[in-house]
Amino acid sequence: MAIEVEVRQGNIVEVETDALVVNLFKGVKVPGGATGAVDRALNGAIREVIAAGDLEGKLGETVVLYPRGAIPARRVIVVGLGESSKFDLEAVRKAAAAAAQRARSLGARDMATIVHGAGIGGLSPEDAAQATVEGTSLALYRFPKYQQKPNNEEKKGPERMTIVEFSADKVPVIEAGARAGKIIADSVAFARDLVMEPPNVATPAELARRAQTMAEDVGLKCEVLTDPQLEELGMGLLLGVAQGSANRPHFVVLEHNAGRDDLPTIVLVGKGITFDTGGISLKPSRDMWKMKHDMGGAAAVLGAMRAIALLDLPLHVVGLTPFVENMPDGRAYRPADVLHNMKGKTAEIISTDAEGRLILGDALGYAARFNPKAVIDLATLTGSQVIALGSLAAALFSNDDDLANRIWASSRRTGEWVWRMPLWDEYKDLIKSDVAEVKNAGGREASLTTSAKFLEHFTEGYSWAHLDIAGPVWTDKGKDYRPKGATGYGVRLLVDLLRQFT
Repeated sequence: MAIEVEVRQGNIVEVETDALVVNLFKGVKVPGGATGAVDRALNGAIREVIAAGDLEGKLGETVVLYPRGAIPARRVIVVGLGESSKFDLEAVRKAAAAAAQRARSLGARDMATIVHGAGIGGLSPEDAAQATVEGTSLALYRFPKYQQKPNNEEKKGPERMTIVEFSADKVPVIEAGARAGKIIADSVAFARDLVMEPPNVATPAELARRAQTMAEDVGLKCEVLTDPQLEELGMGLLLGVAQGSANRPHFVVLEHNAGRDDLPTIVLVGKGITFDTGGISLKPSRDMWKMKHDMGGAAAVLGAMRAIALLDLPLHVVGLTPFVENMPDGRAYRPADVLHNMKGKTAEIISTDAEGRLILGDALGYAARFNPKAVIDLATLTGSQVIALGSLAAALFSNDDDLANRIWASSRRTGEWVWRMPLWDEYKDLIKSDVAEVKNAGGREASLTTSAKFLEHFTEGYSWAHLDIAGPVWTDKGKDYRPKGATGYGVRLLVDLLRQFT
């Protein structure tokens, strides 16, 4: 259940709540501001903890104090913000996440907090409020849908969060930031839910249905293309991948501000392989279960489109999510097959386990009909991305330096890191085919880049960026505001990027 968020003008020491959150920078001995006010109301209890060495202000560190009636709050959580010289929006999210998780562990049903770091290091109150809500909400995410007795749910809260601001003048901008943070965090949760679903539930048809329902809820135009339309369009790459599955493909087209030719058009494309066995080029059985997250790019695009609609960005934004299952059977496509995309471009199949780039080849061709200012695709495309960058950052490829720089800037603001990789023409030699224009796998050498070169072959002259998100789409351990499992990577990055286009 998503946490409810309210902004209230008032004095932090007068708020009645299960858990009151204040903060402390590393090295501070005498707290000021709201933390100082609480400390004075508690007769120096926070200073006493600092002097005893039990609170240093390290990022994410928490200490719990019990007011014993000195203030209406039943508990006070002091969270560390780290070093002030390194403080940024990511630190806000991590601090908020730590406080929220501590409140949950204490069984708090509601919590109140100040905005972390507004005015520090150049952070605006609006941005800081957004980050505070994002960190809190995302840290509390769980997916207990299929558990009769949900793990880690003995203490379910907090269910409500109140942001308290003393200055009435700041309340409107904090409300705006909190509203954006709530929309974006809920949209990340929407994407996480889709990825966490088992593949027997999250079929192409079911994901298309959920996309339609979401579109109706937030006011997006939605069209779903199935076999007859896909065949008429000549999407041979997508249909080739789908041949071996009883679950037929569904191609979802979402539009925000549909029909507005006075606005710039941005197209978002997400890889939606609902389960990837590898096809005839069968994957090893170990960890194959994780291939339910091979639609993480499509989930991120759907989540981003939800947020874009609710934020009502002044752009024409198109979301394309082809949903396909890659299975081996007597009808499955084979290595050595040659397939055509909807523009007639051809690809020789070397590996049926390099299927994501094939469905994107048709989606990138379809994107051209919108005459886009930019096209950005997200895909869990290669294992080599995980080897190169791990789960911390996505690999970024682009034919446009300005677009790449915009994505990098959004990456820094959101903490959804990217690292730009080379897209030099010399890498084309590795995917040359003797029987088609390109082949869909070029071997182990530079396989991360050759996958991007394959996609580039199917673009249509527009500004384009590709994000390989195979690593950051999932986490086995969980950390700060990214609990174990699906991360929803890409939603916040895309929304921030498009907000800067406006």
